[in-house]
Amino acid sequence: MGQSSIPDFFVYGEPVRPLDIGFLHVETVAARSNIHLGQVAAHKHPQMGQITYWTAGSGTYRIEDRSWDFSAPAVSFVPSNVVHGFSIGKDADAIVVSVADDALAALSAYSLLPLDRPVFADGLPQHAAWKRLAGVLNMIAAEYAEAEAGNEKTLPALIAVALSHIARLSPQVKDPTGSTDASLALGLRRLVDTHFRDNWPVDRYVEALATTPHLLDKAAHAVLGSGVKRVISERRLLEAKRLLLFTVRTIEDIAYEIGFDDPAYFSRFFRERAGEAPAAWRRKQLQGH
Repeated sequence: MGQSSIPDFFVYGEPVRPLDIGFLHVETVAARSNIHLGQVAAHKHPQMGQITYWTAGSGTYRIEDRSWDFSAPAVSFVPSNVVHGFSIGKDADAIVVSVADDALAALSAYSLLPLDRPVFADGLPQHAAWKRLAGVLNMIAAEYAEAEAGNEKTLPALIAVALSHIARLSPQVKDPTGSTDASLALGLRRLVDTHFRDNWPVDRYVEALATTPHLLDKAAHAVLGSGVKRVISERRLLEAKRLLLFTVRTIEDIAYEIGFDDPAYFSRFFRERAGEAPAAWRRKQLQGH
């Protein structure tokens, strides 16, 4: 751990910088091996999402407080501001496709994958779905490397196809039940990400999204799997877990950071949802990492 905040990067090891509209970047994990040496510490990208498709080797991939031991092929999609990292062997490699948030928003209508949440999938290499995904990712890498005329049109189309293949491979993905519900739920998710520290009541979210309590709760259940109040509390819990796991900040400091005036109330909130006190949860998680 040994840090007071979770680092933000442009691409791993490089400071955040403004992105051009429609920004895309493709490289391999091996291309940065001299920087990470097989150990990519927990970090996030504030302006772009990433596809990571493991083509060789094995390791452990971490998203927020979850981890997976994997052998290639495996794939993840991580939206912006989601904490992730990995540990891999010397023979491991992956294709990493980074896509600016504005470009992802434009692709969302053509992708089966909900782009507001992380997913991870692995499986048998002989499965036809993995072969199709490998073909698309290799085409993306080639188009990017060769920089042929018109690739600003071909690359987004290929990325949308890759995202849809990831959706088909991932047991975590459930299709939204309708465009109105999806739009409302994703709007709620964005507002909660921005205001969960501010203790907004549900009515404030309803007003900001120009809807009704019933419609917003219905959309949240259909797309996000729980009601509005639960979505808000789960976001606060997620941030608490991030800060407990990836920083050295005190329990009191974390409580204030996520909008609790009373650290004791924060500890009760955390224990009710995580099953143990924040300090005990932190110790157990760090022993497992």
